[in-house]
Amino acid sequence: MPRFESDSDARRLGEALAALRQERGLSQAQAGERVGMTSQGWGLYEAGKRPGLFRPDVQRRLTAALEATPEALALKLDPAAAAPGLAPAHGLESGGRAFTASAATTRRLQLSNDDLAPWAASGVVVEYEPGRWPRRAQGCVIEMADGEVRVRLYDHADPEALFVRGVRGDEERIARAETRQVSAVVARLDV
Repeated sequence: MPRFESDSDARRLGEALAALRQERGLSQAQAGERVGMTSQGWGLYEAGKRPGLFRPDVQRRLTAALEATPEALALKLDPAAAAPGLAPAHGLESGGRAFTASAATTRRLQLSNDDLAPWAASGVVVEYEPGRWPRRAQGCVIEMADGEVRVRLYDHADPEALFVRGVRGDEERIARAETRQVSAVVARLDV
């Protein structure tokens, strides 16, 4: 999630949390109970009055209570963050309190360079799920608008750009307008 500075950003993030809660059919009291807080405490997060909602650990805790993820919160905050051409996330899909596995299709790509060594060297095959958004420090396959395919380690994103890392650990900024699809690497296969 991007870093937020203003009160309006805090309010928007709280509204995104409220939208996730309402989709799950939970009251503030029910959601708060799942994380050991009162309905008033939960309501302060939704009103943007608690700056702790910007912290990744707090986001994980609160979204887990809603059987969701911080990525789902980010998409509620900015549906355009899915980027043009990006498919909805796959993996686990909520069906209320029960989870069912999604029928995701995977693709394979053999690396032809050592840009990500030692994480993955030339010759390694990565398996990825198109449209599944990566977590921080997870490998990702980025299909660029010009047809180029890049494999990097995902760091974070904001509405304008993706921030990824290569082997040297240098952060690379890729404008979302230059990407067609971002996919999470789900396996490395040594061939």
